[in-house]
Amino acid sequence: MIKSDGYATETIIGLEVHVQLKTKSKLFCGCSVKFGAAPNTQVCPVCLGHPGALPVMNNQAIELSIKAGLALDCTIPPLTKWDRKQYFYPDLPKGYQISQFDLPICAEGYLDIHQDSTSEESRRIRILRAHLEEDAGKSMHDEGAGITDSRIDLNRCGTPLLEIVSQPDLRSSQEAKAYLTELKLRMTHLGISDCEMQEGSLRVDANVNLHIDVNGQKVATPIVEIKNMNSFRAVERAIDYEVDRQYDVWQETGKTIKEETKTTRGWDDQAGRTFLQREKEESADYRYFPDPDLLPLRIPRERIETIRSSLGEMPDQIRERFQKQYGIKAYDAEVIVNQGRDFIHFYEQVAEICGDGKRTSSWFQQDVLRTINERQLSILDFPIDAKQLGLLLQKVTNGELDNSRARDVFQYLMDHHQSNVAEAIKALGIVAIDESELEDLCQELLETNPHVIEDYRNGKQQAIGSLIGQAKKRNPNANPKLVREILIRIAEQS
Repeated sequence: MIKSDGYATETIIGLEVHVQLKTKSKLFCGCSVKFGAAPNTQVCPVCLGHPGALPVMNNQAIELSIKAGLALDCTIPPLTKWDRKQYFYPDLPKGYQISQFDLPICAEGYLDIHQDSTSEESRRIRILRAHLEEDAGKSMHDEGAGITDSRIDLNRCGTPLLEIVSQPDLRSSQEAKAYLTELKLRMTHLGISDCEMQEGSLRVDANVNLHIDVNGQKVATPIVEIKNMNSFRAVERAIDYEVDRQYDVWQETGKTIKEETKTTRGWDDQAGRTFLQREKEESADYRYFPDPDLLPLRIPRERIETIRSSLGEMPDQIRERFQKQYGIKAYDAEVIVNQGRDFIHFYEQVAEICGDGKRTSSWFQQDVLRTINERQLSILDFPIDAKQLGLLLQKVTNGELDNSRARDVFQYLMDHHQSNVAEAIKALGIVAIDESELEDLCQELLETNPHVIEDYRNGKQQAIGSLIGQAKKRNPNANPKLVREILIRIAEQS
């Protein structure tokens, strides 16, 4: 990017994404990880760090971590181990966090991203590592009425997290959002995590700095880690703000770079700015050493291959297949795939019965998604099953129903859960009209409105449209497409 004062800048971004694994219990004990429980009710001597309490490994967390690594084309090493990360904070009762340092469970992968659904070119973002660790508790600060209190909820202590660390390959806030969107999609698609940011099951830290070209020499601003971002939009805004702030600081200091310790800054979403929190620790500050209570873990190749064979198609592969198999646009494929695995399966079932993937896609993006949002439904709770919806759209494809009448049937099926298409058509009084009957109706309408024929012959195609509405009023079962064809034929022959 060329700034207004002529200096070329390049934004350098690396992301650290903490994904909470979708396990029933914590990483080293049997306590529940269910969200929303009363404070300090999902704890035990192990996650509270009581003397003599020993950790026991959660095998499901290992399975999900390997699955996540394979989904990101990571290498799964044959041996991984556990390390103690030392730091003192009120929400960390043991005084250390069990994590992984030099032998993570996943190493060196990548994720290909597109900035938007219309872009054909992809960018490969390298992944440095993904390591498994336990979460800390939560500090809650009350400030009001002259009282400043801090309370600690330790329910999250020991919750399994997979920290996915990218290389600094991202070059804009838009790329960062695209990366996070695709990463979240893969994690939810495979059932690795629900990735609910508002519940803390997906958290993002962004490392940002600038490379500035000064007379052919590249200078770099100090790296800043940004925390406290609670949405992908907040990540975008925080990165954009930090880029501008670092450039302004560089200008204010006389276009020189001082040797500075890396810093951590929080994001204030309401104020739209970052603020200084503390100096950023280096790995030496944490005094890592192997956890003496946990043995290293050997991962047999057979286990890795078994998990790999269970992955199935990745979201990007499904999007590409949908475009080829059903002839839908890239944007439409993205909308469908982004709704999740159950929605994808439902769409495929309906498309196969209907025989028209494009029509099915259109109905899903309009009627199905609208209904789901209005009624706050899951696709698994959708009142119309795949067979009946497929048969309904098949009738539209075959010309037996127009879209208007089909939507009447759709609404009837939504309101009468045990009904089927045939029953709905009968209950609504929808009957097929003989073409000769439609011809008589169209002839009568043209005789009553002779100016339409003249307007049509003068090139006003829309003139015919005014009579289609009248035909529908006279007979609700009239097919608008067939009415148009008959009106045009009579007008041209007159």
